[in-house]
Formats: sequence, structure tokens, C-alpha cells
Amino acid sequence: MDAIADRADSQFDLNKDQRAIRDMTVGFAAERVAPFALEWDRERHFPADVIRETGPLGFGGIYVREDVGGSGLGRLDAVLIFEALAAACPGFSSFISIHNMAAWMIDTFGDEAQRQRLLPRLTSMEWLASYCLTEPGSGSDAAALKTRAARSGGNGSDYVLNGAKQFISGAGDSDVYVTMVRTGEDGPKGISTIVVPKDAPGLSFGAIENKMGWHMQSTRQVIFEDCKVPAENVLSGEGAGFRIAMAGLDGGRLNIAACSLGGAQSAFEKALAYAGERQAFGQTIDRFQALQFKLADMETELQASRMLLYSAAARLDSKAHDASKWSAMAKRFVTDRCFDIANDALQVHGGYGYLHEYGIEKLVRDLRVHQILEGTNEIMRVIIARHLIGK
Repeated sequence: MDAIADRADSQFDLNKDQRAIRDMTVGFAAERVAPFALEWDRERHFPADVIRETGPLGFGGIYVREDVGGSGLGRLDAVLIFEALAAACPGFSSFISIHNMAAWMIDTFGDEAQRQRLLPRLTSMEWLASYCLTEPGSGSDAAALKTRAARSGGNGSDYVLNGAKQFISGAGDSDVYVTMVRTGEDGPKGISTIVVPKDAPGLSFGAIENKMGWHMQSTRQVIFEDCKVPAENVLSGEGAGFRIAMAGLDGGRLNIAACSLGGAQSAFEKALAYAGERQAFGQTIDRFQALQFKLADMETELQASRMLLYSAAARLDSKAHDASKWSAMAKRFVTDRCFDIANDALQVHGGYGYLHEYGIEKLVRDLRVHQILEGTNEIMRVIIARHLIGK
């Protein structure tokens, strides 16, 4: 993971604080995540205790304001953190990203009472958070969601939710669920955002999905059956949900790209080391030009990915008018290229790359889903094209 530091310092103008943040994260990941990542994957174990250890490091509210315990950092700072964590385990890093998206939504769109009531426990990692948007019948077409919330109780003091959310990371393990629901008409204007506590009556969870990757975090349906939630948990009033959901996606796309970059960097370093040790036909295999070309291409695509991602994060920090386009470009390019890098690293290892103990096949499995979530890479192309030629 030291290679992350060397390349970032030489290719992007990181300041002293950013280097310190990255180095702290690399140290934590090397000590508390990397040694256990294969075991968590094999046992399908959710390491809630280790995730909570990131709270004192400031990872529970990376870009949440400081008055509620957040770190008040920027999007480039966050990318550095997620990249370093993902070099140890992409699944671990991605869960921290999801938690941060949920916390940011409450910080940005919640009123002062909501911020003070919810965020201190989230930024400290006492509470873990999940984000609930996707449904069994609505993925890329998020505005078509069907989960409904209707007013009930005296003076409409509660909402009653009915419906289900699909593919929710941390479902059953998280303590709060930032959920997009329909409170009004069809389409985006009828969507609202409500924070659902784990102990809400009528909230339940489906069976744990048997996934290709991300084995260390559970993925389940979140089911609402006459689920009662206080009206005070709605963010920014009725009808603001779709705007909140879309606002969170630019940062989420950068975060998941950073998770891909960290995982691919780790895979590349494993491949480079293996190629220098493995003997064939009387020499190490890194002496063969065909493999040298593959390694050269992997390194080139890693650095192109890093530069595009860091540039997109800087544009989001500066609130550039085209930040959404850059976030989509970074998500599309980085997740595609970094999956290919991990897959090439497996090929370099030959049959050994297919074995769990070498850690390469886990990286390939973990990185594959990054091309799907936070908006599929096909949707990223739609977003980029709209910016280029209009809607």
C-alpha cells in the first residue's frame, strides 16, 4: 500500500494534511483490516467492531460538519481514505462509503434538531447507517419507486411505510436506514426521504443474499409492513427526496471509484511481486516481454484512473458546474479499468490466482459490482452524453 502514497504524491498536489490523512488510513487498514479480510470473506462475517473503530479516526462523518462530530473534510480527502481502505478490503471500504452517504444526507438536508439528534451517534460510529433507494422493480429508474409512506396518528404525527427495498448493504446490521419513499404523485416530485430506525415497528429484513463478492457485508431486502416512523424523521419536508437522492450520487460515485482504485492497486502490486518470483523456462516470468507489456498497461491504466478520479473529486469540492459529468466519467472509467486490472492480475498468477488464499480472486469478485451500483456504467454514459449534447 506504500505505492499509493508514492504515486499520489508525485502525480497530484496533495497538501500536508491530505498526506497525513492518507498515511493514517493506510496504517489502520494494514493493521486492522488487511490481515483479516480473507477470513471475513470466507466466513461471511460483518466486522462491526472493526468498523466502529473507524469512528475515533473521523471516518463516521468524513464530510459532515464538525459541530456534530464530523471531520468536515472534502471529497478529495474522502477519496484518499476510501482508496487506502479498499487496498486492504474493497467491501470494508464500500460500507464506510455507504454510511458516510447516509450521514451526509442528514447533515446537508436535515434541520438542526435532526442533525443534533441523529448525527453524533453516526459520526462516532455508535450507530451504523444504510441507504435505501433501489427496489425489486426499480433500479436505474429510481423515480419509479413504489414504497409508500402515508400520514397517520394524531395530527399526522407518524408515517406508515409499506413496500420493500432491494440489495441494501448492511441490512439487518445497521442501526438507521435513510430511505426514499413515495408520499405523493408518481414521478420524482412525489418522493420523500425519511430516516427509519432499526427498532421501528413493522421493519424487517429478507434473507441474506448469496452474492458473488462483498461477502463481509450482508445484503438483504429491507421490508416495510405498516412500519411506523415519526414524521419528525422526514428530511427537508415532503417532495424533496429525489433531489436528495441525486445530490448524494456524485460523491457516492467518486467513493466507489476510489474503492475500485484501491482494490486494483493491491491486485497490481500482488501481480508485480508474483511475476518477479515465479520461475518458468529458466527465468522469472517478468523477463518475458508479453508479460512486461501487460504490466505496463496495468500501471498506465492505474495512473490514468487515479488522475481522473482526483480531478473529478477536486471539481466536486470546488462546486464546478460540470462536476456531475466528471463524477460520472470517473465512476465509469475507473470502475471499468480497475476491474480489468484486477482480472489481469489474476491471469498473471495463473492457477494460483484462482485460489482464495492468494487474495486475487476476492478482489476480482469484490470489484465487479462497482460497475453496477451508484448508477450502472451504462447510465454513466447517458449522464455524460446529456452534458455534451443536452437532454
